[in-house]
Amino acid sequence: MKMKYNYHTHTERCFHAIGTDEEFVLAAIDAGFDEIGFADHSPWNFENGFVSRMRMHESELKGYCDSVKELREKYRDKISIKLGLECEYFPKYLPWLREKIKEHQIDYLICGHHFSTDEPGSEYNGNLSSKNELEIYKNDILQALDEGIFSYIAHPDIFMRGYSVFDEKCEKISRAIIKKAIETDTPLEYNLLGLKHGINDRKPGYPHPEFWKIAAEYKPKTVIGVDAHVPEAYGEIELYAKAKLFLEGLGLEVTDKIRFFEHK
Repeated sequence: MKMKYNYHTHTERCFHAIGTDEEFVLAAIDAGFDEIGFADHSPWNFENGFVSRMRMHESELKGYCDSVKELREKYRDKISIKLGLECEYFPKYLPWLREKIKEHQIDYLICGHHFSTDEPGSEYNGNLSSKNELEIYKNDILQALDEGIFSYIAHPDIFMRGYSVFDEKCEKISRAIIKKAIETDTPLEYNLLGLKHGINDRKPGYPHPEFWKIAAEYKPKTVIGVDAHVPEAYGEIELYAKAKLFLEGLGLEVTDKIRFFEHK
């Protein structure tokens, strides 16, 4: 990896991050990052007036985009800043999302698939407990990869946060996701926030060692995602180094390039 980057940064708009947008930028500069991207949880134009408590409201999207663009200009001589969103794969909302990408000149999307089909009434994909739920998650990720709009898949092994044992079903869906990622030339994210939780909880959740051992067999492209919810996350140098060493030990390529939209 030639360039030190992170494209997974949240803001206070999602209700579970702390710090101003500028504080995240300054922390990244202090930590020696060359390029960062804000990818806060995307709003959706939910039906029936549903209001999520884990993402910005639709009315906040313009302010979010404007803030990132202003910071990009202000700190252009010190760091490169990209504008992104972390989105689920919700097919019925994709036409709306594509319009917003063009309207706000959004640079990229990452697929953080927290819910299947829709958020209201859906189980969080970090709490899955049945093989049928795992199958639904897998099918959604495969379709998301075929959609071709996501620069990478965030925490692809999120299903192991709640699923207790990495069994044959987990192995099967992991292989399917990894193979499709290679087929579509889409990187998979090794998530540092999940890694930190696993260390603190003294049990694997995500990133799950067994998922990444399987990845080592196929060699998909990978990215390291800080998944920053506080500015201080950028300063966790030892955690970043631990992830990089682990991935390199498996022979996995940590890519220094992801896809960005080309706007006219």
